[in-house]
Amino acid sequence: MMETNQQAQQTYAKMVEQTSPNSPIWKNCLLAYISGGLICTLGEWLSHLYLAMSFSKDESALLVSTTLIVLSAILTGFGIYGKLGKYCGAGTEVPITGFANSVVSPAIEYRSAGLVLGMAAKMFVLAGPVIVYGTATSVVVGIIYIWMGR
Repeated sequence: MMETNQQAQQTYAKMVEQTSPNSPIWKNCLLAYISGGLICTLGEWLSHLYLAMSFSKDESALLVSTTLIVLSAILTGFGIYGKLGKYCGAGTEVPITGFANSVVSPAIEYRSAGLVLGMAAKMFVLAGPVIVYGTATSVVVGIIYIWMGR
């Protein structure tokens, strides 16, 4: 007797549920919180360091962002950031370091296809949607902000 499409989908869903391991949600949340907090703490420490080196507040903020991006890119290049991401989860993906990782990872992965059609063409595969939707959202929020008379 042949199963209908709906029955096949239900059977497949049961098989997936039985074989998929349960996700340790509390552990994942705690690791994401701690790792994200450590990245932010590093940013604060860098900010204080740059301010102590007589940079202005604006220059310090720029240097902190740049330093975190460069560190993330270097750690991604050596394969360390990916291992941290697997262990720490979203805590490493949300800050600016995660954005840098999402640009560098595809560039490294596709470098064998050449500089133009490989690395350059694939560099923003992951980060591109973030840029597009982030920009679109900021335009919408700006229009609402203007419309409200602020």
